[in-house]
Amino acid sequence: MEFKDKQAIYLQIADYICEQLLLAKWPVNERIPSVRDLAITLEVNPNTVMRTYEFLQSKNIIFNKRGLGYFAAEDATARIHQYRKERFLESELPEFFRTLYLLNISMEELQERYKAFLLEAYPTTNVKF
Repeated sequence: MEFKDKQAIYLQIADYICEQLLLAKWPVNERIPSVRDLAITLEVNPNTVMRTYEFLQSKNIIFNKRGLGYFAAEDATARIHQYRKERFLESELPEFFRTLYLLNISMEELQERYKAFLLEAYPTTNVKF
C-alpha cells in the first residue's frame, strides 16, 4: 500500500479496510485480518493498525469478539457509506468547490464530464441522468 503525506496513516488504513468491506472482499459478520496480520501485509507498525481498528470500532464498522478477533459489523456497508459521505461533504467538497470557482469550471461542464466518467467507468450499471 502506498501511503500519502496529506492524511494520517491510520486513516488511510481505515479507508483500505472500508474498501475491502465495500467490495465484499471481507464479508460482513466474518473475521477480518488480525492486527498483526494486517500490519505485516501493509508493512506498518501493529500499533498503527490497532489505532485503525479502534477508530473503526468507534464508528461501529467493526467489532471485537474477545478471544476471536475483529469482525465486520452486519451494517458495515451502510455505516461506511455514511462515514465517507460525511467526510467528503465536510472536508473534500469545499476544496473541490473552491477549485471549480478558481478555474471557472461551470456546473454544466462538470455534469458532462461526470456523465462521461460514469459511462466509461461503470458501463454495465443503469445510471440515470
